[in-house]
Amino acid sequence: MAEDERDCCAPSNEAIGASADAGTTTAEPHRTSPTATDDDRTKGMVRLDGATFRMGTDEDVGYPEDGEGPERAVTVDAFYIDKYAVTNAQFLQFVKETDYTTDAERYGWSFVFHEFVADESAVRQRVPGTEWWCVVAGANWFRPRGPESSVVEDGLLKHPVTHVSWRDAQAYADWAGKRLPTEAEWEYAARGGHDDRRFPWGDELEPGGEHRCNVWQGDFPDHNTGEDGFLGTAPVDAFEPNDFGLSNVCGNVWEWCADWFSPDYHTTDGYDPDNPTGPPDGDERVMRGGSYLCHESWCNRYRLAARSKNEPDASTGNVGFRCVVDAA
Repeated sequence: MAEDERDCCAPSNEAIGASADAGTTTAEPHRTSPTATDDDRTKGMVRLDGATFRMGTDEDVGYPEDGEGPERAVTVDAFYIDKYAVTNAQFLQFVKETDYTTDAERYGWSFVFHEFVADESAVRQRVPGTEWWCVVAGANWFRPRGPESSVVEDGLLKHPVTHVSWRDAQAYADWAGKRLPTEAEWEYAARGGHDDRRFPWGDELEPGGEHRCNVWQGDFPDHNTGEDGFLGTAPVDAFEPNDFGLSNVCGNVWEWCADWFSPDYHTTDGYDPDNPTGPPDGDERVMRGGSYLCHESWCNRYRLAARSKNEPDASTGNVGFRCVVDAA
C-alpha cells in the first residue's frame, strides 16, 4: 500500500501543501491527569482495572508501514474511559464556555468527503490522488459539510464531533479535566478484555450477516449502500457496545490518541511495555478505530490492531476522539 493511499482514512494538510503550523502553537499531550474516584468527570465513563494484554497483531492483514506488529504483552494502569466518543453537543458546551476556536475555523477550511459537500462552490480543491477528499471553505466542527450545514439543524448533536484536530481534542480534554488516551490504553479498552481478535465481537466483520459497526458498504468511493444504517456518522451509541461497555470503537470516526506515531518505536530498545506512551517526538499523532469510510477494497483499518496517523493540526469529517481519566 503506497503512503498516500492512507488518505482514505484522513487526508493530511501536507497532501495539499498546507502549512503544518499556520501560526498556531503546538501543545504537548498530558501523560497524566488528576486522579479520579467518583466525581462528575467520570459520569459516562467506564472504570478499567490495570491489566496486561496482547497489543497489536502478527496477522498479515494490515499494512507493513503501519507497524501493527509484532503482537506483544503490554501493561496499563487503571483508568476511566468515555463510553462514547465526544459528541457535537458536548463540544458545543465546551465552545460556549471557553469561546474556543478550532484549527479548522482558524484556517478557514477542512476536508469533507465528496458525497457530503453541501455547496460545490465552497470546494477550493481536491486532494491529488484521492479526489473524493475536498478542501471546503467554511467547513468545521459546527458546519461539517460546509457553510450551508449545521450540526443543530441537521440533527447531529448526538453524533461524534468531527473536523477537530488533535490540538482541538487536547484542548477539550484539558477543559474537561481529562486527557487523551495513550494508544495502549485505547487498544486495551477497545478489545473489551479479549486478545487475538480482529474486532470486539470476533474475527468476522459481519457475523451471520449482522452489521456490528458503521463502515462503508458498497463500492468505495462512489457508492455507499448504507446497509449498516448510515451513510455518514452514526450516533455515538449506535450498535452494541463491547464487553467493557464502549460503543463504536470500530468504525464511525477515527479517534485521536496522545502518542506521536512511529511504525517501529515499539520494536526498539527505548520502548517500555509498562504504560507505553509512544516516542518522545514526531510529526504526526496516532489515530485508532477506523471510520465510516473504511472498506476492505481500499483500507481495512477498522480492525482493533489497525493504526493510522495525521498531523496534529489536521481536521477531517471522519475524525473525532474520546477521553480518559486516571483511576485511583
